[in-house]
Amino acid sequence: MGKGGTLSDSVIKKIVLSYSYVAIWIFLSFTVIVYNKYILDKKMYNWPFPISLTMIHMSFCSTLAFLLIKVFKFVEPVSMSRDTYLRSVVPIGALYSLSLWLSNSAYIYLSVSFIQMLKALMPVAVYSIGVLLKKEGFKSDTMTNMLSISFGVAIAAYGEARFDVFGVILQLGAVAFEATRLVLIQILLTSKGITLNPITSLYYVAPCCLAFLFVPWIYVEFPVLRDTSSFHFDYAIFGSNSLCAFALNLAVFLLVGKTSALTMNVAGVVKDWLLIAFSWSVIKDTVTPINLFGYGIAFLGVAYYNHAKLQALKANEAQKKVQQADEESGRLLEEKVGGGGDGGEGKKNESED
Repeated sequence: MGKGGTLSDSVIKKIVLSYSYVAIWIFLSFTVIVYNKYILDKKMYNWPFPISLTMIHMSFCSTLAFLLIKVFKFVEPVSMSRDTYLRSVVPIGALYSLSLWLSNSAYIYLSVSFIQMLKALMPVAVYSIGVLLKKEGFKSDTMTNMLSISFGVAIAAYGEARFDVFGVILQLGAVAFEATRLVLIQILLTSKGITLNPITSLYYVAPCCLAFLFVPWIYVEFPVLRDTSSFHFDYAIFGSNSLCAFALNLAVFLLVGKTSALTMNVAGVVKDWLLIAFSWSVIKDTVTPINLFGYGIAFLGVAYYNHAKLQALKANEAQKKVQQADEESGRLLEEKVGGGGDGGEGKKNESED
């Protein structure tokens, strides 16, 4: 704080930058979601090929990640053995490919607003899978909160005007695969001391996703695309769409690196409400009062979950500081005792002389 209680220039600059990173991430995340909806929806651009779209994204992102790491040296690659790649990265890549495939497919059947409401189940899926894989400890109060989120989403689903069973199954599957991926990242990578930022993640994971998606693409979408002689690849549409997807990964890198993962979670809540408003006002999707009431309950549950995680994080940091202080005090005491002992011996010898 400066004179008169005003903020210093450096603090103001830091606050402005933090809000700028949040705004950039919200804008890009918002853009990618709406853009994907525009491409895949049969009433808009009418290109309902989610596997192909995901493969275009992965090809573009893996190429740019390779250039940034190997050519321009923008980011240092992570040292990783072949065995680690096969045991850790490949399973994560498989889950990521399934998550992207199913989530993009859901845009064909569901509204943007309802998809965001279903995504509120992500903390529920992450916690439940974490408990099953013994990464999280079971707590009755946390599970009660998870049930409240699920209850809110169920009410939102009950009030959905364009409810499609297949679309809901696709989105719930995407949430389940993404939650499993997030838990496995902690088990297979973080626990081994391997940390991947969004660029190195794309460098290692995107080619793996591309390989996994190629198999269903050959049987599901390639025959249809081959027979659709009227289709011509639109470089402007797919190029700009892929660039937005890659820019979003860079924005995640900036947001988490310069602020925190919790900030991204809070920003994600703001983005979801903006998307719901955009879906209702611009795309003209129907958003019912029951939708909003149910999502409001789920929103409160997610907000409480983020608050509890923040408090737990603060408690862990405080505990670490106390442990470090105790260790430092112990070292100083040992040095003092050791120094005092030497001095006592010296005085004793002098007196004997």
